[in-house]
Amino acid sequence: MKKAFITGITGQDGSYLAEFLLQKGYEVHGFVRRSSGLNTSRIRHLIQDGASAQQRIHVHYGDLTDAGSLERALRKSMPDEVYHLGAQSHVGLSFEMPAYTLDTVGASTVRMLEAIRNLAHLKDIAYYQASSSEMFGNSPEVPQTETTAFYPRSPYACAKVFAYWQTVNYREAYGLRASNGIMFNHESPRRGENFVTRKITRGLAKILKKESDKLFLGNLNAKRDWGYAKDYVEAMWLMLQQPAGDDYVIATGECWSVRDFVQEAFGLANLDWQRYVEIDPRMIRPTDGDVLHGDSTKARRTLGWVPRTKFKDLVRIMVDADLADEGISL
Repeated sequence: MKKAFITGITGQDGSYLAEFLLQKGYEVHGFVRRSSGLNTSRIRHLIQDGASAQQRIHVHYGDLTDAGSLERALRKSMPDEVYHLGAQSHVGLSFEMPAYTLDTVGASTVRMLEAIRNLAHLKDIAYYQASSSEMFGNSPEVPQTETTAFYPRSPYACAKVFAYWQTVNYREAYGLRASNGIMFNHESPRRGENFVTRKITRGLAKILKKESDKLFLGNLNAKRDWGYAKDYVEAMWLMLQQPAGDDYVIATGECWSVRDFVQEAFGLANLDWQRYVEIDPRMIRPTDGDVLHGDSTKARRTLGWVPRTKFKDLVRIMVDADLADEGISL
């Protein structure tokens, strides 16, 4: 039985990845930060889903800022595959917490790579680094590919660029089987409510329930390549099934604005979004990438990966889920 180690297992991507790997027959080890209000809601169903699931999912407590806890968890689990998804992942918040973002996004990657290098004499471990389309920022090249130059526009994006090159360096310097997955925006009903897509779908649900009459947003003109997180975790796994590490853009190849997302979501409820949405200048980032639009030709050819969920279907999935949470059906 293969074993996988996932940081950020309690997040959107981590929970979907854990489900995917359990279905593949893996034993899954998750790295979780202990807090007074431990957030395991996204994986609680996996832990409670019968004896067989409990035997194949294990939680290790530690912190990405603590190299010792990382290495101890890896030595205890001795995984075949490591998926490093954990981080302070909110772009807007990174402007408020730049040093912490650098530590959990950038420095944590070095800690993880060092821990794997120290174990390399015991086991060949395939490593996945969660890279981000935010690294491209204001790149003039559209769409962006694996060869597009980075132009990061936030502390988060700068930290991701650092982590990306550390992964490449450890692969080339020490022969680690390490891959970067340059993921473009991927959403789902499990997306955190402080991310714009969930703000929109949760805001719509509150409006329909008469609990709110306004939805406050920032830059409606920003364009993103939005996919479904459940599709994207398969690409992560496919990368680590290759004989050598490499770097891959994962994207749908379609680009939509925040305004498009709002219009599509409110249209599903037959509401005129312009009556409810207002711009809050406090939500405008100091710097932002205008157009993030990916070309995943390499992943499609090499990995055989294709996105299955279209933009409008993704919006419908998210709207239906948030309305269901409020007891509303369309």
